[in-house]
Amino acid sequence: MTAVDGLPPLGSELGRERLEFAEQLRALFRRLDTPVDEFAARCGLGPDALAGYLAAVRIPPWEFVEALLDAVPGDAPGAPDPTAPDPAAPDPAVRERLSRSRMAALRVARSIGRAVCQLEGQLHAAAREIEQSDEQADRADRALAALTGSAGSTGDDGSAERAERAEQLAEQSDRAREQADRAGARYALLQRQLALVEQQQDTSAAPPPATGAEPGDGPPPKILLVDDRPENLTVLEALLGPHGHQLVSATSGPEALRALMEPDGYAAILLDVQMPGMDGYETAAHIRSRARTREIPIVFVTAIGSDSDHAMRAYAAGAADFIPKPVDPWAVRAKVASFVELHRERRSRS
Repeated sequence: MTAVDGLPPLGSELGRERLEFAEQLRALFRRLDTPVDEFAARCGLGPDALAGYLAAVRIPPWEFVEALLDAVPGDAPGAPDPTAPDPAAPDPAVRERLSRSRMAALRVARSIGRAVCQLEGQLHAAAREIEQSDEQADRADRALAALTGSAGSTGDDGSAERAERAEQLAEQSDRAREQADRAGARYALLQRQLALVEQQQDTSAAPPPATGAEPGDGPPPKILLVDDRPENLTVLEALLGPHGHQLVSATSGPEALRALMEPDGYAAILLDVQMPGMDGYETAAHIRSRARTREIPIVFVTAIGSDSDHAMRAYAAGAADFIPKPVDPWAVRAKVASFVELHRERRSRS
């Protein structure tokens, strides 16, 4: 998509609320001074996510809408008189109308609206991490090339300091590339999760499709639930129990490690962060230190925040994903379903 008039067709069978919001969003895009692809890249969006917004099969987070409003010239529909002061400023009335329209679209799918926004936020964060990591790697590569070139042009065969600096730059590039790869894997996983939720966008109560074992698939996948509060385990069991999983519960880190003495068949571990004694981070470190359990995906369930700092700490501790508390039923089911799908795919290849 390279031209502002080349917007993708709207999705089929859209409700009135979602259609109205989509039309307002598309009208803003048609007034952009910059190419759509360039604007998407500036927002850290991939082409699939942007196409989903413009086709109204996805409802974008409000941060994206605000960025679009800020990028549109002040003579957008409903904007003030261009002769008024600061004509380029977004019209508060347009902003308010878009906000109401977006909330109406989300209310149509109120059972999944929060999950969609949560996953979109994580998807956006992963895309930004990919972009930033690639930029870091490129800067290190350029610096290394310049260092090597300057040594060759002066006939310098390399001092110890130059060699040490070259090694540091190479390590920086490798680390940044590895971080980009990990973020890319999370991005693909989140896309899968979002697709599972969006399949239900036009329904009001039906849960995502059952993700337990089908005939011929072998034993049902196991999900380890770890939380020191029994009421939290009860909630997770109620959400996941009807979907064909084999649920194993533990109320502490040591109990979780004992449950993993026979690790075969686990598709994922939902691990509470804040537990007395051995907390979630320490428990994850023990799981990652064991050869037979280190490949089992860990999903941190946390009430300590979902901002970038907490997310990065979770990923640094070996988490494949995280779920903020209070848990959203649709997000939990979609995340577990995606790990079950991956588990099945690995099992079918083995």
